[in-house]
Amino acid sequence: MNLALPEPGPVTDPVGRLVEYLDFFRAEVRRKASGLDAEQLKRSVVPSGWTVPALVEHLAHMERRWIVWGFLGEDVPDPQGDRDAAGDWMTGRPLAEILDALDEGGRRTREVVAHHDVLEIAAAGGKYTAADERPTLLGILFHVMQEYARHAGHLDIARELVDGLTGEH
Repeated sequence: MNLALPEPGPVTDPVGRLVEYLDFFRAEVRRKASGLDAEQLKRSVVPSGWTVPALVEHLAHMERRWIVWGFLGEDVPDPQGDRDAAGDWMTGRPLAEILDALDEGGRRTREVVAHHDVLEIAAAGGKYTAADERPTLLGILFHVMQEYARHAGHLDIARELVDGLTGEH
């Protein structure tokens, strides 16, 4: 999927626009993570030490952590599964599997947005137990979008350092 960055123009459906941005960032993450050979995928080019698959793994876990565990309050196995016991980035899955998980997270997010009011408060349980800590779906969506924007930028830089690929689409 190759989406264009949504233009600000007249917005009659702000929630729909937010979902479009999330879809765009997911597609860009997929594009920036694809086309690298096995050696390039294992190599880190940034001081933090994460590799391209580890960063994509983080994004897949992050969206599940916020939408499924955070907003829906569902029990998810290992919500912090993108980091090891020392807090370092990790992945043990092939990139194709991680990208499928990223896409599944996007499908689930769109489903949640379609069936819940964005001003609905997150369910108790999962990530949030105290009533005064539970954010709205809208707040969670903004947080997820900033995570994608931030890390898509990291991938832009990493990919340029690895093989010179630049550009938005």
